[in-house]
Amino acid sequence: MSTNGWVSTSMPYLAPREPGQPDAWNAETVARGRRGSQRVVHAGEVSAPARVAELLGLAEGEDVVVRRRVMYLEGEPCELTDTYYPTSIARGTRLAGTAKIPGGAISLLAELGHVGALVREDVTARMPDTEARDMLRLDPDEPVLLLHRVTLDREGKPIQADLMTMPAHRQRLRYEIEIG
Repeated sequence: MSTNGWVSTSMPYLAPREPGQPDAWNAETVARGRRGSQRVVHAGEVSAPARVAELLGLAEGEDVVVRRRVMYLEGEPCELTDTYYPTSIARGTRLAGTAKIPGGAISLLAELGHVGALVREDVTARMPDTEARDMLRLDPDEPVLLLHRVTLDREGKPIQADLMTMPAHRQRLRYEIEIG
């Protein structure tokens, strides 16, 4: 499969892009000589699932804005990404719509005055549910990695939560941490 050997790092997805630059996913795939795309399958207000409420510091069921996307590498689905925002940040903005956001959502958040200063990520593995298995075109015995990320601003306020599902056999996560 064409997505084998993909190594993913979080850093390109955490900082705003310069005006006119492509979103981080397209920039990363082009830099590696690959073709990446994404499709927003849903955007708008929903009730916060328990994990999202926990990450964003909200009550379960409180309204949030979500952008649900399928990420593609060389035309093959390689990741499901649901990104959630507090309604106080995203209601009535392009984050609540399905249209492509020039430069990506992180750049729009920065334009709106919300810049991330700290990110926490948790990675776990499990067998996919039926929907994820179908959307990622997986066999029943293929596990997925779940990456849950929360981005906080300088005051420690959550501004974004991401729930990502990736085929474990097609993905390697790399973390580089600068010390000092």
